[in-house]
Amino acid sequence: MSLTDVLVVGAGPTGLTLAVDLARRGVAVRIVDRAPEFPHGSRGKGLSPRSLEVLDDLAVIDRVLASGTTHLPHRKYHGAEVVAEVDPEAGQVPTPDVPYPTGLLIPQWRVEQILRERLADFGVAVERGTELHDLHQHADGVTARIGGTPLQARYLVGCDGGHSTVRSALGLRLHGETPDLPLMAVGDVEVDGLGRDAWHQWFTGTGGIMLCPLPGTNAFQVQASPELDRDGAPLAPTLERFQRTFDRFAGVPGVRLHDLAWSSTYRVNVRMVDRLRVGRVFLAGDAAHVHPIAGGLGMNTGIQDAYNLGWKLGFVLAGNATSRLLDTYEEERLPIAARLLDITSQRLATVLDAIREKGGGVDAVATPELTQLSLRYPWSRLSPRSTGRRTGPRPGDRAPDAPLHDATGAPTRLFDLFRGPHFTLLGLGERGTGALADVAPGIVRSYPVGPGGFLDHDGHVTAGYGTDALVLVRPDGYLGLVTDPTDTAGVARYLRCL
Repeated sequence: MSLTDVLVVGAGPTGLTLAVDLARRGVAVRIVDRAPEFPHGSRGKGLSPRSLEVLDDLAVIDRVLASGTTHLPHRKYHGAEVVAEVDPEAGQVPTPDVPYPTGLLIPQWRVEQILRERLADFGVAVERGTELHDLHQHADGVTARIGGTPLQARYLVGCDGGHSTVRSALGLRLHGETPDLPLMAVGDVEVDGLGRDAWHQWFTGTGGIMLCPLPGTNAFQVQASPELDRDGAPLAPTLERFQRTFDRFAGVPGVRLHDLAWSSTYRVNVRMVDRLRVGRVFLAGDAAHVHPIAGGLGMNTGIQDAYNLGWKLGFVLAGNATSRLLDTYEEERLPIAARLLDITSQRLATVLDAIREKGGGVDAVATPELTQLSLRYPWSRLSPRSTGRRTGPRPGDRAPDAPLHDATGAPTRLFDLFRGPHFTLLGLGERGTGALADVAPGIVRSYPVGPGGFLDHDGHVTAGYGTDALVLVRPDGYLGLVTDPTDTAGVARYLRCL
């Protein structure tokens, strides 16, 4: 029987993020997917600013940014007449603490391709056409039957989508509702007679259609009201039906849709599990929560589920933490999933109201929450209360970026110091740099920011973090501990309690 540390079931963005994070930690990981071919449809088409920070840490940000676009205007029509045009993220520019202030428009298949390429850097490939048939847990791990072959793993993670086989094998259900809302037909299609300089949107009181250019391709993603049969059931989306829908709602002469490459019909569900862990098996992404597409948080939340779980599995498997650390995955991410359902439901209601008005569109969904930069874990046992501090970020908060100079004057930034599978300990200010000592070498990388260390360029570190403190940053970019600059014993105690 073959053995591995972690078996990841499902090779979408969630599973691939997890596999990359584990592989870079030296964890033996296998990732399987029942699909015989890699998906080519756009499906999700946007990455949030927080997800871009995750992909920065995984060393794929340059490829991701080169494959996408930002600040695409939303162009709204009444027939052939343009009635409004808006950039929902106008004025959002990089700042010292937030290097990626806007979402990135990029088709999901390209995100997956980039993550597969990164996974190959570690000698790991997705095993396609490989289906999980059953699993059995025991004291030492999980025995899974993959195809006709048994495989033993120390842990198994189900990242296999809304129809998750892993979730079913655990006996868990998605609790929630399927609201009585209109269905949506979605597809990737090429278009003649329409510019690629905007996201084109037509809405009337009875439905609508949108065409969004997909970067790096000749295609547009089409989202439209589906045609219905006599009983009101949706008909399968086809090129001819998309064209008829366009002609009915837009009626712009000379626009022709052709070469439909992929299509699907989408129904809104608002559901989640009540557990993310059963013994040595975990759920992440759509296997654990499904919700309205408003705001494009599905792919992004799955990426961040995986990022939260990856470092914890890695630390436990390396013997740097007890299995109790794995309990904090559910403790931290289950409330986030519940909040996600609330946010996306609220945003969907806002959009449905907006598109009933002339000039309304899906830009109504935009709120600061959708950047996911404000997500935090103050309730977690990994976020002990700070002592003696009233300002600055606190345990459980996202660790902001800031520019620095090293001793030679060369520029760098905090995110460069954070990048990798380690904890980062910052000694801030004169007292912090003077007291800084090696704590748990191999687990923690320590950096003084102040006299004798990195130089705080224009005071941005002080503005973001304060001074005269030790700040311990978790491997997933959240603060673990903020303490007195002489409290290296407190840092060591925090790490021993993982």
